[in-house]
Amino acid sequence: MPSSEEPVSPPARQLPGHIAAALAGAGGATDSAGQPWAGRSLAGDDAKIHNFEDDDGTADAGYLTAIAALREGRGDEADVVAALATARVFIPIVAQLAEEAGTVHGLHADKQADMALVTLKAADGRTALPAFTSAAALAAWHPEARPVAVYAARAALSAVAEGAELLVLDPGADVTFVVRRPGVWALAKQHAWTPSYNDRALAAEMGNAAAGFAAVRGVELSPGRGVAARAADGSLLPGGGTGPELQVVLYLEDGLDAAGVQDLVAGLQAEWSRNVLFGERVDSLEIKLRRAPD
Repeated sequence: MPSSEEPVSPPARQLPGHIAAALAGAGGATDSAGQPWAGRSLAGDDAKIHNFEDDDGTADAGYLTAIAALREGRGDEADVVAALATARVFIPIVAQLAEEAGTVHGLHADKQADMALVTLKAADGRTALPAFTSAAALAAWHPEARPVAVYAARAALSAVAEGAELLVLDPGADVTFVVRRPGVWALAKQHAWTPSYNDRALAAEMGNAAAGFAAVRGVELSPGRGVAARAADGSLLPGGGTGPELQVVLYLEDGLDAAGVQDLVAGLQAEWSRNVLFGERVDSLEIKLRRAPD
C-alpha cells in the first residue's frame, strides 16, 4: 500500500496547467471565476472552496455511496471509479523554497518559493498521486498542504503528467481506495473502466496469444490477490487495492518439467507484453499453473 506517513515532495517544477491556473489568482480580490472574496465566510456551513459553486469541502455523495456499496458487498471497484468520473477531489500542493536571500542581520530569508504537487512512493517503487475526497481529510493528512479543488478526471491527468501510475484516494483515512494505472488512464480520458479480470476482450486476446503454445490447454482470468483493500478497522473491501489485480490460471498438459514450464511462462509473458490491449488494460498480474483435465 502506498505510504501515507511519508509524503515525498518532488523537486520544484512547473505545475500542470489546470492546477497552475487554479493557484494563479491567490491573494487577489476575486477568485478564479472573477467573483469577489469580500463578504464571504470561510467558516462552518458557509465555506466555499475555490470556484466550485456551493462546495462546502465535503466528500462527493456519489463516491460515498459507491464506497458504502463496496464495503457492504453490493458494488465493485468499477462502480467506485465510475462515481469518481464526476466527483470533485482535492490535490495537495506544498510550498518549496526555490531561492534564499540574506538579510541585513546576516540571517537567511525565503526570497522565492515554488508550489509543487505532493507524491507518494508505493511499496513496489511506483509513484502515486494522493487525492482527497474532502478538505478535512486532506488537512488531517497534511495540515500544511494547500487543497486545490479539481474534478477527479483532472487529478488523473495530473497523475499522468507526473509519471504517477496510481491515484490514491484519502490516504490515511478509514478507507483508502487506490485507482490503478488502467483506471487512472480511463479517468484521464473520461472513458468507462472495466477491471482486467472482467474484461472479455482482454480475455479473448490473451487466449488467442496462448493458443500458439501447444502445451497450454486453457486460460482463465480472475481477480488477483491484490484487488482487495483493507480498511482502518481491519475489514476487507473487494476493490481498491494496489494489485496484483489480475490472476491468470494456465491449464497445462501433463509431462512438462520445471525448465519447460519456466520457458513456457516466459514466452507467454513476452507474447502478452507485445499486445497493445494487454499493455493498456493490465496493471499487474500473478500466474497460477494447473494441470489440464483429462
